[in-house]
Amino acid sequence: MENLPLAEPGVQLSIWGLFWQAGWVVKLVMIGLLGASIWTWAIIVDKSLAFARMRRSLNRFEQVFWSGQSLDELYRTLSERKPTGMGAVFVAAMREWKKSFEKGAKSPIGLQNRIDKAMDLALTREMERLEGRLGFLATIGSAGPFIGLFGTVIGIMTSFQAIAGSKSTNLAVVAPGIAEALLATAIGLLAAIPAVIAYNKLSSDAGKLGVRMEGFADEFSAILSRQIDEKVTHQRAA
Repeated sequence: MENLPLAEPGVQLSIWGLFWQAGWVVKLVMIGLLGASIWTWAIIVDKSLAFARMRRSLNRFEQVFWSGQSLDELYRTLSERKPTGMGAVFVAAMREWKKSFEKGAKSPIGLQNRIDKAMDLALTREMERLEGRLGFLATIGSAGPFIGLFGTVIGIMTSFQAIAGSKSTNLAVVAPGIAEALLATAIGLLAAIPAVIAYNKLSSDAGKLGVRMEGFADEFSAILSRQIDEKVTHQRAA
């Protein structure tokens, strides 16, 4: 059996050496995937910290809201700064409540509908903010391996061209191109795997936060509905 010779000493099979020896197409693929991986981790860290802040914010707001503090006082406190989460939903509802009564709202059903729409809009904005940039993780998670595969195909084509040019099948000719191809695949997986895991985790966390805010919106809608009925009853009695 013929022994295949190893790669020539001048051929560097280190990661850095493979990068510099790769063709410009494979280099672009590697650089693009590395950039996507860095941006992916930046999003993961930013979203993890943002979700942790949001959870603390929701906990603080629920504690204050159910402590028995006056709704008007809480509204004045929150409206002085830019609220987030449940605070944003609460402020949107109270703002519509006050505007409607200042203008002499006549229809309790219409007022309730406007308040619900205001809370739905605020809730939608909060969810858009929570889910922002998660789409990038999904894109990298699904497309990263295929982009790496593209680099793999180019690397293998380079190897075949080298074999055809040298008319030799020894490892010195084949190894560099194959190694470049495998490196592109590895970088594609390096970018895609964390993106998929993070997307599933962060999407689940965003959904849980959204459910909490929706639950508060429903409870607060019921509270305002009772107050609207009381005001209408007082107005009719007067």
